[in-house]
Amino acid sequence: TMILAKTTKGKGVSFLEDKNGLHGVPLSQDDAKKALEEIGGSLTKGQVQLPEEAKESERVALSFPQPSYSPGDLVATRRAYGDALCALAQTNQFVVGLDADVKNSTYAETMKSKVPERFFDMYIAEQNMVGVAMGLSTRGNIPFVSTFGCFHERAVDQWRIAVLSGLNIKGCGSHAGVSIGEDGPTQMALEDMAIFSSFQDSVVLYPSDATSTYQLVGLMAKYVGPMYIRTTRPKTPVLYDSKEDFVVGGSKVLRTSGEDVVTIVAAGITVFEALKAYETLLTEGIHIRVIDAYSVKPIDGETLEKAARDTKGRFIVVEDHSFFGGLGDAVLNVFAQKSDVHITKLAVTKLSRSGTSEELLSYHEISSEHIIKAVRACLDKEEA
Repeated sequence: TMILAKTTKGKGVSFLEDKNGLHGVPLSQDDAKKALEEIGGSLTKGQVQLPEEAKESERVALSFPQPSYSPGDLVATRRAYGDALCALAQTNQFVVGLDADVKNSTYAETMKSKVPERFFDMYIAEQNMVGVAMGLSTRGNIPFVSTFGCFHERAVDQWRIAVLSGLNIKGCGSHAGVSIGEDGPTQMALEDMAIFSSFQDSVVLYPSDATSTYQLVGLMAKYVGPMYIRTTRPKTPVLYDSKEDFVVGGSKVLRTSGEDVVTIVAAGITVFEALKAYETLLTEGIHIRVIDAYSVKPIDGETLEKAARDTKGRFIVVEDHSFFGGLGDAVLNVFAQKSDVHITKLAVTKLSRSGTSEELLSYHEISSEHIIKAVRACLDKEEA
C-alpha cells in the first residue's frame, strides 16, 4: 500500500497556513489556543493508545547454538555473521533481518533461506532500511541491518536518531577496509568505526575470525542498545575454539611472554598481520605482545594498562581504517593523561586504489612488514 499526500504546512490555521519562517517556532499560549479553536481541538493532553500486540523482547533467554568452526579453517567473518544471524533467527522469534540488496555478500541471505518470513529485502535504500529497523525495534523486535560498511554511512542521520531514541538496533558492515581488494575505494569502509564510535552509548565490534564473529553476534542479540559489528571480505584462519568466551569491552592476548618489549594492538584483518610480524621478530629474539582488540568501543582498558606496564608504554596500533577515529584513537583515549606511554598508529592515510588485498595492505603500510619496521623504529628511538 502506498499513500500519496499533498500537504500544506499549518493547514487549517489562518495565521500559520502556508507561511514560511514558522517551522520550529513555538507558539505563544494565546496563539496556541487560537489555533486549536480553528481546528476544533484543545490544549488538554491526550493519551496515545498503544497497539495491543506490542511485545517485549526476550533478550536474556536467547537460545543460541555453539559455532562449529575448527581452529585453522579458512572462513570469512562475513560468512560467520550470516551463520550466526540464521542461528539466532531460527531459535528466537524476535530476531529479524534486513539487508540493502547485498545479502549474497554480507551473507544475510543465510537467514533468508531458513527464516524468510522475518527477513526483509530493503534494496538499495539504506536510509529506509534503518528507518524500518527503528519501527521494528519499537515493536519489541531485535533488528539486524546489514550492508557494506561504507553504505551504512548513507544512513548516518537515521542511525543518529535511532541512538537518540534509545532503540535496540544492530548493524553489520561488511567489506571493511582496503583488504576488500579489487573492488576499489568506493566500496571500502574506512570511516565506519569513527562514525559509530561517535554515537553516545554505542558499541563497536571488529572480530578477526569466524568463531569470535559468531559468538559476538549472539552477544549483540542479548545486549540492549545500538551496536555495530565490522566484518571482513577475505577468508581468515579460525583462531579460537568454539567454547571461547567473548564480552563487550574485552580483548584477547594472543602472544605474550615475560620478555615483551612492544605491544601490538590490532583488530580484524590486521590481527593476522601482527601474528606474522610476531613470528618474524621472534626469530631475531625480539618478543612482542599481540592483542586482538575485538571490542573497539568500549575498549579493554585494563588489559592495555597491564601491557603498558609490561612493555614500558610502547604501543603500535595497526588497523584497516582511517587514521582518525578508529582503533588507534580508542587506545589513545585510554592513555590520554599519561605522558609515559608512546603510541604509534599505523592506519590508512591516503586515497586507496584497486589491487589485491595483500598489495593494498602493503601500499597503506599496515602489513606485517610495516609492523616489523615500526617495532624496530620504536626500539631504535629509545636506544638513541
